[in-house]
Amino acid sequence: MSQSIPPPDTTGSTANNAALQPWRRIMQIDLDRFEVDPVLARRLPEPLARRLQALLLEEREDNSCLLGMVNPDNLRAQDELSLFLRRAIDVVRVSAEQWSETVDRLYGKSEQIGAFAREVLRNVDEVDGVVDLAAIGQAIDDNEAPVVRLLQTIFDEAAQTGASDIHIEPQEKALRVRFRVDGALHVELTADLKIAAALNVRLKLMAGLDIAERRVPQDGRFAVRSGKDAFDVRMSTLPSLYGESAVLRVLRQGHGVIDLAESGMPPSVLGKFRNAIRAPNGIVLVTGPTGSGKTTTLYAALQALNTTEVKILTCEDPVEYRLDGLVQVQVKEKAGLSFARVLRSFLRQDPDIIFIGEIRDQETAQIATRAAMTGHLVLSTLHTNGAASTPRRLIDMGVPAYMIASTLLCVVSQRLVRLLCPHCKQRHRPVAEEQIWLDRLLGAASKDIEVFHGTGCKRCRGVGYSGRAGVFEILQMNQPLGESLHAGNAVEFERAATAEMGEDTLARGLLKRIMAGETSVAEAMTVLRSGDA
Repeated sequence: MSQSIPPPDTTGSTANNAALQPWRRIMQIDLDRFEVDPVLARRLPEPLARRLQALLLEEREDNSCLLGMVNPDNLRAQDELSLFLRRAIDVVRVSAEQWSETVDRLYGKSEQIGAFAREVLRNVDEVDGVVDLAAIGQAIDDNEAPVVRLLQTIFDEAAQTGASDIHIEPQEKALRVRFRVDGALHVELTADLKIAAALNVRLKLMAGLDIAERRVPQDGRFAVRSGKDAFDVRMSTLPSLYGESAVLRVLRQGHGVIDLAESGMPPSVLGKFRNAIRAPNGIVLVTGPTGSGKTTTLYAALQALNTTEVKILTCEDPVEYRLDGLVQVQVKEKAGLSFARVLRSFLRQDPDIIFIGEIRDQETAQIATRAAMTGHLVLSTLHTNGAASTPRRLIDMGVPAYMIASTLLCVVSQRLVRLLCPHCKQRHRPVAEEQIWLDRLLGAASKDIEVFHGTGCKRCRGVGYSGRAGVFEILQMNQPLGESLHAGNAVEFERAATAEMGEDTLARGLLKRIMAGETSVAEAMTVLRSGDA
């Protein structure tokens, strides 16, 4: 609910009133409850607002205005603000933390990014868009170069919004920059196509890539700093119809490994998973699409298993977390250090536990299975639609069914679901498609549940969601399932596996979050891809 501030009883400049009445108590407001008009607030330029720690809150009919200030006793700042706005002002006190969060949300860096993009354009040849590669190369340490300032501002905004990926995409008539925030892509900048080459050259220099090669994909990495935080950036380029497309995966350095108890697994799933990773040998798999948190879950498991009594080897591309006590190996395909080659060497290193970043091919799958059969615990990820379909995926990769039946301990399938913004969450009447989905899961009881959706507000950038949480399902292998798998009837196995999971399915996990008011039916259906329930 918006907090309303009554007009002052006195007239004239607040600065003058405060000077004449130093005993007057200044009211404090809660910015989390006050609906700040972004258009009105931006009438106060960002540099001035930040320098004086002020925020324009209201305009009044008597030609006065209300400002929130972190330090409302600063009379000189009040006079400067009154002079700039050409209005009498009244002030209220706001907390420094709420002021900072509100200013960051209102102003953002979109305008600054656009200004820097235009500045880069002025440095590109006006006739044919030729980029001076030598000049950009010489500017590698020049923090004032326009392209450097543009990229720094883009990274600052990505850090502020919590973006996991930055997409730099040349289109037919423009360059588009998009951020992936909470799993969804949002357009951050649309600029002249001529600056695309300059951006890519600078990024390639940072990532150690060949700036002259634009015909084949390239991969590299570098580190950047935004404020007090440092980020590892993985860069991938791809030749496209209108130029090179680049995607930057942004990983926060020092972002610690979570505890298994903090993973969001419901107690029933967590208990089964803990039992599986404590086994002396076998395979534990975590599946799901890219960006669903599979590696995060497995590193939480490795942290729980990491003691001086066991040797843990990891084979990854890239190494996303660093844990003391583990021997971690970075795959380097160009140097001939493939997953399969590393894993063959692992078996001569006397490991107890082997972590494989991803099972990608037949050779890796077979080596992992043999390692599990010879007394090792193997943890890895796999791309499948669900836990029940995972054994069939391994069979398709060339692993014999009997080997899977004798080594596979459990499969966890997980997704990340967007959570409703608490500031704009409202009750919602399901549309026809949503009601059908609820009916299929709940039957007649679906008419009695209360569901919500997000209408969109300033705090969530109009999308209705803020943050994400995990949903999980777990398939624990047993003798009947092993025999069904060994018999080779994939349809029968998946039916039996689904029955074995019971309530521990993705659909049920999503339904619980809907009933708790944490997410919407539309989001749950998107995450589950509709008919997977």
